[in-house]
Amino acid sequence: MTLRFLGTTSDGGDCPTLYEVVETGDIVVQGDKLTDPEHLDQLRDVKDSETFVVIPRDLLTRFAPKE
Repeated sequence: MTLRFLGTTSDGGDCPTLYEVVETGDIVVQGDKLTDPEHLDQLRDVKDSETFVVIPRDLLTRFAPKE
């Protein structure tokens, strides 16, 4: 898998950041892990292999591909 940096809204190298998988066009998101049990209880159909991150809307609107 080859990752291409798309953008970040962080200062000093902190997350959040978006990357694109060059071969597939899929998006990889780097951000703070969602850990609050009350928030996690609201999620549906969670697989053991999945995790969740919180990212600012501004990051997506500025850097996420439109297509």
